[in-house]
Amino acid sequence: QVQLVESGGGLVQPGGSLRLSCTGSGGTFSNYGMSWYLQAPGKERELVAAIGPTGTSTNYALSVKGRFTISRDNAKNTVTLQMNSLKPEDTGVYYCKATIGWRNYWGKGTPVTVSS
Repeated sequence: QVQLVESGGGLVQPGGSLRLSCTGSGGTFSNYGMSWYLQAPGKERELVAAIGPTGTSTNYALSVKGRFTISRDNAKNTVTLQMNSLKPEDTGVYYCKATIGWRNYWGKGTPVTVSS
């Protein structure tokens, strides 16, 4: 059973930066595709960024392209989301997901609020 724990959320002003981390345990981390999702208030959970098992392939939502960067360190079982030039619409709970085949595992999320 894979367990994921997110950290790094908080309150930041528009234009600021945050770095989210997700640490996995209970599985072979390097076998999993990893992704970050945002659930904004009153909205469904949406994909923000994804990275393949080796880290060579990445994918971003159009709304964050050029502002967010996803990366992973398989030696540390960690995936990171660097968020720059934050906007109020980036507010919500960020979830980490691990995927292998048809199986998905979710963390409990870390909240981000972008407000002045």
